[in-house]
Amino acid sequence: MSGTLINSEVGEPYAQALMSLAQQNDLTNQFGDTFRSLSSLLSESKEFKDFVLNPVVKGEDKKAVLKQVLGNDANPYLVNFMMLLVDKRRIVFLEPIVEQYLSLLRKLNQTVLAEVTSATELNEEQKQNVVEKVKSLTEAHDVELKTSVDPDLIGGVIIKVGSKVIDASISGQLRRISISLNQ
Repeated sequence: MSGTLINSEVGEPYAQALMSLAQQNDLTNQFGDTFRSLSSLLSESKEFKDFVLNPVVKGEDKKAVLKQVLGNDANPYLVNFMMLLVDKRRIVFLEPIVEQYLSLLRKLNQTVLAEVTSATELNEEQKQNVVEKVKSLTEAHDVELKTSVDPDLIGGVIIKVGSKVIDASISGQLRRISISLNQ
């Protein structure tokens, strides 16, 4: 079994349990906002990720840092959930749990995730154009953008929605031209 499959299998029941709790208390979007922030913190701060996911670090230390990161106004259900993950030594699966929860939330809200890679940072107008294009292609009610920058694209964008990939980058066009010339 691959590590990703194991992470997914362990993360899914926790994410579903939290989603059930969130739905009962009308907190689905609030938890989603917190998890989006937590997800970006995990991807942007290697120190935070290494600290929280390190099995050698004491649980009490992890709890203190997580409480501080979540803040005083964090929902008590969510704080208790995070503390439970630490107590049960499941905090190492935090990333897959967060991703699974956000996936369940997107499904619930009829939202699709569009991963957009561009040569330069997109401005708000460009992001809105991508959202409109993805909406027309997928017939989703809403679109969640996950953007990244790759200067190797030279220009343009690559949009990935599920298994569909739209390559409108200059490097992609050059690659297609190269392939057609070599035939």
